[in-house]
Amino acid sequence: MPYFDAASAAPLHPVARQALLAALDEGWADPARLYREGRRARLLLDAAREAAADAVGCRPDELVFTPSGTRALHDGIAGALAGRRRAGRHLVVSAVEHSAVLHSAAVHEAAGGTVTEVAVDRTGRVGAGAYAAALRPDTALAVLQSANHEVGTVQPVAEVAEACREAGVPLLVDAAQSLGWEPVGGGWSLLTASAHKWGGPSGVGLLAVRKGVRYAPQHPVDERESGRAPGFPDLPAVVAAAASLRAVRQEAAEEAARLRALVDRIRARVPELVPDVEVVGDPARRLPHLVTFSCLYVDGEALLHALDREGFSVSSGSSCTSSTLTPSHVLRAMGVLTEGNVRVSLPRGTAPEEVDRFLGVLPGVVAEVRGALGAPAAGAGSPSGEGELVVDSLGKRCPIPVIELARAFGDAPVGGLVTVLSDDEAARLDIPAWCEMRGQEYVGERPVEGGVAYTVRRRA
Repeated sequence: MPYFDAASAAPLHPVARQALLAALDEGWADPARLYREGRRARLLLDAAREAAADAVGCRPDELVFTPSGTRALHDGIAGALAGRRRAGRHLVVSAVEHSAVLHSAAVHEAAGGTVTEVAVDRTGRVGAGAYAAALRPDTALAVLQSANHEVGTVQPVAEVAEACREAGVPLLVDAAQSLGWEPVGGGWSLLTASAHKWGGPSGVGLLAVRKGVRYAPQHPVDERESGRAPGFPDLPAVVAAAASLRAVRQEAAEEAARLRALVDRIRARVPELVPDVEVVGDPARRLPHLVTFSCLYVDGEALLHALDREGFSVSSGSSCTSSTLTPSHVLRAMGVLTEGNVRVSLPRGTAPEEVDRFLGVLPGVVAEVRGALGAPAAGAGSPSGEGELVVDSLGKRCPIPVIELARAFGDAPVGGLVTVLSDDEAARLDIPAWCEMRGQEYVGERPVEGGVAYTVRRRA
């Protein structure tokens, strides 16, 4: 069964498995103890730290292991903000950061700090100039991901790091998605990553803090991991994480070129095979193994289940796959279609035949899901009638409001208006995105009883 969700968790690398089993036999003792078993465990821990630091591009004494990448982000942000409290309490993040960063920002704001979210363009890329403009004299910390986890867009870390350096602001880089492919360039001050993203075991994160960066841990401090990650380390998992990181980086250049060619095939073929699809993310400055596309008139959860029945494991940032029915904050910030969103992230070793089979299955699966929802056929409808058409979609969830808009649109004359009434938050994103994709004019929105009225003008 092809597994196409490596951006969530990559399959365990063979080197990680071997290192984990060996370390279970040799690394079970407390590395803080001075007897023979403790010394043996300490040697394993030191070797793992040196290997990880070499891959990150920092000194071994600047890097600690944490229980997860999320924990590394939370601790890194909190510690850096506390260490620079005298400078100010302003935090700068991009609008497409991982939810762990945005959760930390919300906690900081609730405690009296201020937060600026830097907007991104339609590809999900932040502008270095816009990021620099967000820095203030009271900015204590800036945070930027190296590459986006939902759409794969690579961020201008080096340029932002230079702007932060000139402003005297430390930059924390979330390198979870990119570290397995290459080191992060630029003068970053703090860096975090997560082992299960590159084929290491889950439960191991990295936090690197450069010498000279003011940092104050925000938890009870003990003697382990320089006081930055207290508690007994999962040494076998740490050893496996470091060994697999070194292994995947040795393979990275060749495998990246191979997977990029497969992703290019998906990016080119999906819009040809499936009507009304938008491929999102930067077409060039992106991770080599990840592609995301959104399908009009499709329920994201139903689409993922249908692909799963065909043997393909993919993920989605669609609002329809969330228990809260809240659209993906990444897609929302980009201003792209959120419904029917599919993220394909190929693990190392993916065969071209698996991609070809996915492309062969996808059109039928999308058609099946659209048919079950009563979606209009591509190009259906002809202009007739006069005046404004009103479509009542109150109480209906994505993608039904957009489907009903498309059905009604065929009855609107050129220049005529169609207004959709909806109380679904996703409609605020998906109706303008539909207009962008279909070449129609989005007039605007206004509040109405029970929801919002979204008005569209037919151009052609």
